[in-house]
Amino acid sequence: MELTTVWFLLVAVLFTGYFILEGFDFGVGMLLPVLGRDDRQRRVLINTIGPVWDGNEVWLITAGGAMFAAFPEWYATLFSGFYLPLLLILLALIARGVAFEYRHKRPEASWKRRWDQAIFWGSAVPAVLWGVAFANIFRGVPLSADHEYVGGLLDLLHPYALLGGLTTLGLFLTHGAVFLALKTTGDIRERAGALAVKLGIGTAVAAVAFLSWSLTIRSSAAAVVLAVGAALALLGGLAAARVRREGWAFTGTAVAIALAVATLFAALFPNVLPSTLDAAGTLTATNAASTPYTLKIMTWVAVVFTPIVLAYQGWTYWVFRRRIGVQNIPQH
Repeated sequence: MELTTVWFLLVAVLFTGYFILEGFDFGVGMLLPVLGRDDRQRRVLINTIGPVWDGNEVWLITAGGAMFAAFPEWYATLFSGFYLPLLLILLALIARGVAFEYRHKRPEASWKRRWDQAIFWGSAVPAVLWGVAFANIFRGVPLSADHEYVGGLLDLLHPYALLGGLTTLGLFLTHGAVFLALKTTGDIRERAGALAVKLGIGTAVAAVAFLSWSLTIRSSAAAVVLAVGAALALLGGLAAARVRREGWAFTGTAVAIALAVATLFAALFPNVLPSTLDAAGTLTATNAASTPYTLKIMTWVAVVFTPIVLAYQGWTYWVFRRRIGVQNIPQH
């Protein structure tokens, strides 16, 4: 297997991990005003992701770094053409991170309410825009023969991209609700589990529509199999959530997200950013890649450090594996 293919797969794995882990973070943030009926309940919701949310964002940083080093042409074209959506994602993530840290600094309800709004919007904006961005990566964007983006913002907001945003929004909401049912006790657990099933029905419809539309744009045998697997995993997760098997439900939604992302990357390869204007402008894993020597050095670095990072993050989840409830939150 060529190193360009190896690094394409690694970038796909990194984004898949990011969407699975940060996906339930986003879901919890968006469900904060829905499931948190008072301050103690909202603190329970925040504490379910408190020890892990910043570590989950490392997957995005690593994915961006891998793109920059392994596929600099892809990175440059993507970040220049998608500048405004990616900037909005960055600002939303900053606002959400600040909100997690500052919410508890003062006791006033108005102070906490403002930071709760920052957590909500800091989760909702990336949840939608990541779907819009990846739909455009998959469908293609107007690129010149020199691989320069020549479109505008409205070129990124077509119906297929908006459906992609709606799909990721629904997936992350459902994934977050299942995660809360898995991590909490009492009333929050009951309401999160019931909400996950309700959200999942609409999400399943949107996801099937989006993946079906995607496979009419470009497809492969592997992509079709992965898309079917994603649909079945989501349905299985919802069935498990209905009978309160939260562990299996979370596995189902996580696998559904993983297979949905894999579907897009499998159908996209060997392209990394198709051009809708001229085939000569299409970026591929070959013409967008760094030199073979660079890829070789990066591969050895990844072989050494990736297991260390995975082991550390796995240990973090193990340490904070227990459920929490309002009984664990002191009254102020």
